[in-house]
Amino acid sequence: MPPIFETPLYPYQRSPDQDGATPARHAVVVVGAGPVGLAAAIDLALHDIPVVVLDENDKVSFGSRAICFAKRPLEIFDRLGCGEPLVEKGVQWRLGKVFFRDSLIYGFDLLPEAGHKRPAFINLQQYYLESHLVKRVRQLQAQGKRIEIRGMNRVAGLKVEADHAALEVTTPEGGYGLEADWLIACDGAGSTVRSLMGLDFVGRAFEDNFLIADVTMDAEFPTERWFWFDPPFNKGQSALLHKQPDGVWRIDLQLGWNIDREHEKEPERVKARLKAMLGEGVEFKLEWVSIYTFQCRRMEKFRHGRVLFAGDSAHQVSPFGARGANSGIQDTDNLIWKLKLVRDGLAPDSLLDTYDDERVFAADENIRHSTRSTEFITPKSQASRAFRDAALDLAARFPFARPLVNSGRLSTPSVYDHSPLNGVDGPTLPPVARPGAPAPDAPLAKGWLLDRLGGRFQLLAIGMDAPPLDIEVVRLDASEALARRYLGDARAALYLLRPDQHVAARWTAYDEGKVRAALARAMGKG
Repeated sequence: MPPIFETPLYPYQRSPDQDGATPARHAVVVVGAGPVGLAAAIDLALHDIPVVVLDENDKVSFGSRAICFAKRPLEIFDRLGCGEPLVEKGVQWRLGKVFFRDSLIYGFDLLPEAGHKRPAFINLQQYYLESHLVKRVRQLQAQGKRIEIRGMNRVAGLKVEADHAALEVTTPEGGYGLEADWLIACDGAGSTVRSLMGLDFVGRAFEDNFLIADVTMDAEFPTERWFWFDPPFNKGQSALLHKQPDGVWRIDLQLGWNIDREHEKEPERVKARLKAMLGEGVEFKLEWVSIYTFQCRRMEKFRHGRVLFAGDSAHQVSPFGARGANSGIQDTDNLIWKLKLVRDGLAPDSLLDTYDDERVFAADENIRHSTRSTEFITPKSQASRAFRDAALDLAARFPFARPLVNSGRLSTPSVYDHSPLNGVDGPTLPPVARPGAPAPDAPLAKGWLLDRLGGRFQLLAIGMDAPPLDIEVVRLDASEALARRYLGDARAALYLLRPDQHVAARWTAYDEGKVRAALARAMGKG
């Protein structure tokens, strides 16, 4: 059987749109069938919005590409109905180690608190993630949802009008036109949609190159994230090691700036570097090799009328910290429920501007963390290197210095503290569940809290009662975990939750007027 990335999962099929006398109009067209585009399409289908996905390929991505998927995106995948197979296939991990030269400095735990359904991270090759998302699309199609993937359909032209986007699409059988009420661009860092609209990124590219090698081998390394500063096998540079399913290991090696990229990708050259790292006695096989440079950039705006950008088409960060695909999944999680309300006439068009407000804020946060990581990993001056090496020396002996060490601040969900959708905040309630934050999970007597939340506005009433007010009320007694994460010292609390499981407002006592006002504000009417 050929590898999954060689098998067409959505082969080209002629569409009736190609034979129409005039361009067919669709509710939403998504460009790009990567993780972000597929997540957007699945979410749209779950909201009963017809969607067509256009992709210039007919199969999943070659090479593992993105591999680290954090707890919050896994919770989003649960809401989309495909989290469990991803976690079952993925390698779960929460521990990491940081080395300086040939010595261990310290280890860390990314999920030290018990009582969460999902792990801190899983490692899973991108082609497996995409294949599971395509399977979910097929399940939704079998349920009668109007969701379609068109392989070998490449966007070649675009004109954006006030009330729709008009696309020119090429296929193996020629071109055709179609229209979309809304167009979501998830077509990656080299976005065709962005280029056709004459838009670009703002930000910076870092002068360094990194080699990615996916290696199949039997190794004794534990299921942890290992990062080296200035290791003896890559003198003066850095290295990273991660375990993936099927005996595949991801190895990142810093190469420096002035290199011959094609020469460095030659198999014998790569193998020599890996033997220096792994030792001569370790047998391995190269599965995939690539070289990349750091990019920390974003579009100035993610919304341009009827066109919305998500994932790498909207922003780019360095891969250290696993902020790329993870933030892209959170983009669509933020966007789709807003598009649903606007399309159904339940919210003003300006609600979609808050997608820009909240996700540009998140992109800036990710870029800031990514830039700091890059500057620490690849110091560009003697003073910067002296500071870094001093921090590493101190961290080996004194815990206070460990927060200074930055081997890639790992992905955490953004909290929209300054969102215009935020309502009242109960000042005595725990900050972990404040307005703008994603609702923290907690174990229930049966199941998990987040499995009961999302997809619609809800009131979460803990230790109290509340009338429904035209939205669902989830009433729960205060277990230990719920009390710690949602009550603090309060006896009871009421939370207004958005369809993306983020907190909109919260109170320690019920007041109908305040709840209605917060709901209106969360729908962009306040």
